[in-house]
Amino acid sequence: MPETVPNLSNSVKLKYVKLGYQYLVNNFLTFLLVPIMAGVTLQLIKLGPEEILSIWNSLHFDLIQILCSSFLIIFVATVYFMSKPRSIYLVDYSCYKAPVTCRVPFSTFMEHSRLILKDNPESVKFQMRILERSGLGEETCLPPACHYIPPTPTMESARAEAEVVIFSAIDNLMKKTGLKPKDIDILIVNCSLFSPTPSLSAMVVNKYKLRSNIKSYNLSGMGCSAGLISIDLARDLLQVLPNSSALVVSTEIITPNYYQGSERAMLLPNCLFRMGGAAILLSNKRKDSSRAKYRLMHVVRTHKGADDKAYRCVFEQEDPQGKVGINLSKDLMVIAGEALKSNITTIGPLVLPASEQLLFLFTLIGRKIFNPKWKAYIPDFKQAFEHFCIHAGGRAVIDELQKNLQLSDQHVEASRMTLHRFGNTSSSSLWYEMSYIEAKGRMRKGDRIWQIAFGSGFKCNSAVWKCNRTIKTGTDGPWEDCIDRYPVFIPKIVKL
Repeated sequence: MPETVPNLSNSVKLKYVKLGYQYLVNNFLTFLLVPIMAGVTLQLIKLGPEEILSIWNSLHFDLIQILCSSFLIIFVATVYFMSKPRSIYLVDYSCYKAPVTCRVPFSTFMEHSRLILKDNPESVKFQMRILERSGLGEETCLPPACHYIPPTPTMESARAEAEVVIFSAIDNLMKKTGLKPKDIDILIVNCSLFSPTPSLSAMVVNKYKLRSNIKSYNLSGMGCSAGLISIDLARDLLQVLPNSSALVVSTEIITPNYYQGSERAMLLPNCLFRMGGAAILLSNKRKDSSRAKYRLMHVVRTHKGADDKAYRCVFEQEDPQGKVGINLSKDLMVIAGEALKSNITTIGPLVLPASEQLLFLFTLIGRKIFNPKWKAYIPDFKQAFEHFCIHAGGRAVIDELQKNLQLSDQHVEASRMTLHRFGNTSSSSLWYEMSYIEAKGRMRKGDRIWQIAFGSGFKCNSAVWKCNRTIKTGTDGPWEDCIDRYPVFIPKIVKL
């Protein structure tokens, strides 16, 4: 009996078919232009130099036509270069690293919880269950005021925390970059829950004696995604202020926001949020292009605040006993998923290769015209980015994004390890993740990085960076004394 024809669907690995398709579509213009250029070159070779010269001499150029054509070319080129957005560079950044005296091991945290909530053992058990499943490690830190029993959330202690976090990050950034206070043209500070008078930005101006004409901004109440809002604001300002530098500071002050009540939905932040902060130097100066680490490509912001559930899913309020805290809704992950869907719908066309966009378009048309039950095609964002920095808001956030974006464990490694080592440091967590990738020596010139953050309101914000130069493994970042131990295995449940 003759052998049957082999089943090609089984014998051909579909991943290679997809790779071939991606290569063909993404390099379509190259495949089109190369044969045309080759044909033109061969034709010129056949003509020979004498025939080419005779054709050139047969052309008659009028002086006025030449002048008009030259003027038009110069005019178009001038308009193009003047209207082209300025390149925004991330020169460097610095993350605050708390001293070992601020560390809160699980045993210390639970002992304090038992003493503070001694009349409510069920709330203590609830916090233990959350901590066991949180993904946090034993080295996360809380400010000194939270180490007292009961905590002492005074204005003085909150200011002290703000000063040590913000000034430490800025001092280290100035040391790394050689930045002088007089060189700072724009200052943006974001801190969601602690908004004193004078503002935190005024505190920075006073400490470093910044210029009187500095453009200073203080953002508050915008949640964990405020760091990327600050980047977006800095970008807009740098587009209209030539030859300028912007200092962006992202932090969250824990001291005045440590909840001392017993409402479960308001106890969650106590288990997850920890000390942290970052200072970032942005510039539009050409001289900084060679030394800068990254170039800002895109910022996309999505706001779902028009929906009542989204607006209230992260809500500061008083409990029945009058104690203030942050209430995290059970619908948080569903709302975050909807916000992410809107955000990637906007950012997709900006970053995805043509092959992925066409597959998404064909699937969408097929569902609309032929069969609505067709499975929706999820674009492969791994084709657009080498690195992913997902806000380390909690284990559930990272798990959900890894599943929805079909990412590998290595793609979310930086987020998981940041959550384990530093906890949820709010808007600054993205920079601890970027620092982790650098400390591992994985950041290469041309690599693209996607930062994704979620915040109250409800917001989902994205920033896309392109690595400007291969970054050597640093020795002065927040991971300097522990990077060799990471990644670590994080069990689903840590029994306490």
